[in-house]
Amino acid sequence: MGDNIDDDFTGAQSGAANTVPAQCSSLRKNGFVCIKGRPCKIVEMSTSKTGKHGHAKVHLVGIDIYTQKKYEDICPSTHNMNVPIVTRTDYQLIDIEADGTLTLLEETGNEKNDMNIPSNDLGKEIKERFENGESLLLTITSCMDMEQVTGIKVDTK
Repeated sequence: MGDNIDDDFTGAQSGAANTVPAQCSSLRKNGFVCIKGRPCKIVEMSTSKTGKHGHAKVHLVGIDIYTQKKYEDICPSTHNMNVPIVTRTDYQLIDIEADGTLTLLEETGNEKNDMNIPSNDLGKEIKERFENGESLLLTITSCMDMEQVTGIKVDTK
């Protein structure tokens, strides 16, 4: 009875730790949802009438926020689906290394050196505009233990 037991759950990891459950019927177009384990922005939603077993079904079409791949799912309106917690943060672009690593400045003044320039058209635009001397802010979208540069704007400060 006098044993001193330390319950340490800090090492427990859940694949859905960066998501919250939401009833399928509460989801809305332009919101976020996980389809096939991927974070997606909902671009289409439709609800079918109640079938003979009593559940209306929701048909969801989402675009992966990182790969732009299209995903679809059908879910009973009363069931829960995982909704990813998505954050967007702007960082000032300081430098682009030869290997494609970005040097970014957080608002706190700390440097962030763990992002690579995107390998798509956005990456080409960032490189061209930076080389032309523009002062840029890059938007980093973070979600489900992933982060990626998803936007660019002129730094007006």
